[in-house]
Amino acid sequence: MSNHEFEYHPEAIGEAWEAFHWYAERSEAAADDFWDELHVARQAATCQPETWSPYLHGTRCFPLKRFPYGLVYIERGERIIGIAVAHFRRRPGYWRKRLAD
Repeated sequence: MSNHEFEYHPEAIGEAWEAFHWYAERSEAAADDFWDELHVARQAATCQPETWSPYLHGTRCFPLKRFPYGLVYIERGERIIGIAVAHFRRRPGYWRKRLAD
């Protein structure tokens, strides 16, 4: 089990904050739970990136347990890049252009 460096694509950071604020407007506890689950996803992707099945466009996706989101990531050498914090109701692969960044 190796630890890779992790970084978020800037647009993924925006998606995470947008979702967090949406939940916070409804329930502080739900927002905190969302943030905690996203942290778990990041840790899991960092420690064992190959664990989750291949997703779209060469990525992998760690689905959050209690929320309709997944952390879409790609492994680049010793780095894991969080490409999107994707809501599963959005068009699949909408974040594809981020792979070129």
